[in-house]
Amino acid sequence: MSTDSRENHIDYVEFPAPSAQEFASVKRFYKEVFGWSFQDWGESYSDTKDSGTASGFSADAAHRPSGPLVVVFATDLEGARERVIKAGGKISKEIVSFPGGRRFQYIDPAGNQLGVWSDK
Repeated sequence: MSTDSRENHIDYVEFPAPSAQEFASVKRFYKEVFGWSFQDWGESYSDTKDSGTASGFSADAAHRPSGPLVVVFATDLEGARERVIKAGGKISKEIVSFPGGRRFQYIDPAGNQLGVWSDK
């Protein structure tokens, strides 16, 4: 069992930004309203640690979620994927790598889409 305090906890929320214009606008909005600062990861992804639970915005058409995406942390990503399938979840996006880690997305039995990520 992992000793990482994030293990099996909601660790991140990702929000969609439909275009580059909305991407710039949403970052400006949250900076003005709540004082959040952002770390850009290319031209279409940015995250903040100022929101309480780490969160980010994606404008990349190939990767942005259709709505807010709750992401759970797991040190053993493949093990979590297998447990999702065994418990009746459906994998909606296979494991992909990104700067800082890897993740997959799934749909639970109630139709909610979530993600699981690992920095391993």
